[in-house]
Amino acid sequence: METPPEIFIKHRFTADRGQEPFRIDRFLTDRVENVTRNKVQQAIEEGKVRVNGVAVKSNYKVKPGDEIEVVSFEEPRSLEVLPEDIPLDIVYEDDDLILLNKQSGFVVHPGHGNYTGTLVNALAHHMGATPKSGNIRPWLVHRIDKDTTGLMVVAKNEQAMYKLAAQFKDHSIERTYKALVWGNFEESKGTVTGHIGRSSRDRKIFMVYPEGDHGKHAITHYEVLENFNYVSLVACKLETGRTHQIRVHMKYIGHTLFNDAFYGGDKILKGVVFSKYKQFIENCFALLPRQALHAVSLGFVHPSSGEWIQFNSELPPDFSAVLERWRSVSRAYDFRD
Repeated sequence: METPPEIFIKHRFTADRGQEPFRIDRFLTDRVENVTRNKVQQAIEEGKVRVNGVAVKSNYKVKPGDEIEVVSFEEPRSLEVLPEDIPLDIVYEDDDLILLNKQSGFVVHPGHGNYTGTLVNALAHHMGATPKSGNIRPWLVHRIDKDTTGLMVVAKNEQAMYKLAAQFKDHSIERTYKALVWGNFEESKGTVTGHIGRSSRDRKIFMVYPEGDHGKHAITHYEVLENFNYVSLVACKLETGRTHQIRVHMKYIGHTLFNDAFYGGDKILKGVVFSKYKQFIENCFALLPRQALHAVSLGFVHPSSGEWIQFNSELPPDFSAVLERWRSVSRAYDFRD
């Protein structure tokens, strides 16, 4: 009897409860990064796309609650991490974990069209991985967006990974970010609650679904630290950890992150019409060419000692420079010609 090929799951998705009928090939083209519809259709023809465990055709209509898997009959390349000598800003390290400050522009994990130059490649080299070293690998327990900076913890062994992942799952990890957002707040602190899921119009961005018919439950607590007339510095504490959570929740309450091109924050959303103000904003965008978001603190129970450990991170130079400009102009500058 012929042995069936080993199956490796490359992607897994669950259709939202409010999912409208949508062809499977279009559904996957929207959700898998850097893939064409032709490639998706080819995978479907090869039996590599399964819905609820059964291979389907390209014209299958996705329904609410469908479990969709894209599989491979070969071990995916993404598991073969090439060690690369890339500088890392390591805050703390022991036998179980590495705590680091992630830089802006640093993709966390290898993926389609992005197999090298990532944080995982750098970590593999730091941990001593070589083509002949065997199973030396960093274990990711959470991720930070490419252009977000700040603290991130990585497990160095499987046991530490499971213990840290459990803390993320039960929301006992303490994570605080600082964000510069458009507009002033009426209240000094508050909580944003709303399911986060992909937009039906643009699958690359996420949005809040207040009724909870789409997406996943998400909670963000915020506190205003400083007001600068047209923008505010806020601290955001995550109770859950959804993709783009702070960026999406802040936009939802009318305070899009400063220079967040993905969500419209790279335009002047608050302020005056004078040319001096426009030039000031453009200069700030040039100083901080990304969303103004930094992971400033991270606290958790150490996977071996059982002790609570807490780490803090200073704002990076680009973020600090823009803040100082806003502090100066909010005190003494008149933008009128």
